[in-house]
Order: sequence, then C-alpha cells, then structure tokens
Amino acid sequence: MKKPDWVIDKERAKRAAAAETLWLFGLHAVRDALMNPARVKLRLVLTKNAADKLAEAIAAGGLAPEIVDPRKFDAHVPLGPDQVHQGAALEVKPLDWGKLADVALTGAGLPLVVMLDRVTDPHNVGAILRSAEVFGARAVVAPARHSAPETGALAKTASGALERQPYLRVTNLSEAMGALRDMGYVLIGLAGEAEMTLAEGLAEVGTRPVAIVLGAEGPGLREKTRATCDHLVRVPFAGAFGSLNVSNAAAVALYAATSARTKG
Repeated sequence: MKKPDWVIDKERAKRAAAAETLWLFGLHAVRDALMNPARVKLRLVLTKNAADKLAEAIAAGGLAPEIVDPRKFDAHVPLGPDQVHQGAALEVKPLDWGKLADVALTGAGLPLVVMLDRVTDPHNVGAILRSAEVFGARAVVAPARHSAPETGALAKTASGALERQPYLRVTNLSEAMGALRDMGYVLIGLAGEAEMTLAEGLAEVGTRPVAIVLGAEGPGLREKTRATCDHLVRVPFAGAFGSLNVSNAAAVALYAATSARTKG
C-alpha cells in the first residue's frame, strides 16, 4: 500500500533534520558549545593559538581537535570570508529544546516568553537570545519557516546564549500563541501605532505569565498575529521620529516585564 504524500513529506523532513549540521565559529561561541553537554559535537578545527585558549573547554567537550595552519584555516572549514572565526570552528547538530509546553510551564526563569513573527536576521535573533537570557525568559519562540535558524552568525551574536537560552521553532506561530494562552500566558504584541503603552499593558497583566510578541522590522506583526494578541502596546518615544530595531525593542520589553514583575 502506497504511503500518503503527507507521510512521505514528514519522513523526508525528519531525515533532512537528522542530517542537518551547522558550523559555529569564534572563541566564545565554540567554547560555550564545547561546554554544553546537550550539544552534539562532530568536528573541531582549531589553530594552535586557539587550542591553547580553549584547553579547558576542549577537555570538557571530549572531542579531539584538528590543529591546522592559521594561513590555511579557510581551506578546512566551509565558512564565508566575512566570518571572523578567530581560529576556532566547531561542526555541531542543532539543539533540541523539547516541547513548548514543557519549557513554558516548568522551564527555568520567569514565566516570560518572547515570540518572534518572521524575524529572519540572525544578528537580531542572536541579540534577542542574549537579552532573553539576561532577563530570565523561559524561551524565545519563532516559526520554523521564515525565521532565523541556528547559524554560526546567530551563535556569535548571541555570545553564548544560544547554548543556554531555549530557542524553539514551531510549525505554526498562531497555534503556539494559542497554546501559551491556554497555559495562562497573556500575549502582548508590540506595535508602533497601538494606543496602550508597554507599561500600561504590563500593568493590566499583573503577575500573570507574559508572552511578548515582536514582528519583523518594516512589516511588523502580521494581521493574524496581531489578532491573536490579547493586547497591542507601544514603546513611547520622546521624539517624533523615535524608533528601535527589533532586538532593542525586545530588550526594552523584557526589562520592563521583569521590572514590573519584581515590583509586583
């Protein structure tokens, strides 16, 4: 009996995911990945100088490095010419953070989640992961399609946070938002034209769990995402032309949410 097309597509996607690897680069990103027992590590390429600096992490990671001539480093790893590797590159499997419900309900940190609606720039997502870790969020959630996947550039911008801050990519963002609401989360979307300020929205929430929803720069939140939010809020600006990029807006919102909860 022939398998249905959807079953074949699902199996194909699972095989592709199992075969997927990425290269992390830079001393900081490689060190944190080596120290992470949950990270599957495949190949470590270092210069002698980088190996000396990463000696403790190499011992913890349990992966023997390939020591290469710094002048020929680029010939050994598939990195772009603009990627500052500092003589360190590590091939790994993407991290598996498990189910959204497990992380959102019982994960470490505050009951605070960041949701990204088609934020595709890895530098922005890396910076958001870093802020989420600093302010104790339980997860950063993004759609599996039309979002930044794990990459070396994202890891480098995250400055180690990629190894510690749950980054979950879901099939359907609106469904994930609904699931969080069922778990007791209040969904607060940032929109520049909203009448309610961020502080007013957080005051309405009180001590309930919060999901901060941010859209891509330019288009902002998609219509369905906006409609799924419980509140739309804005960050008030002192000047007529004030604006923040999405990673800065995330940092401001996370700080405000954490401060409001602490005061509460």
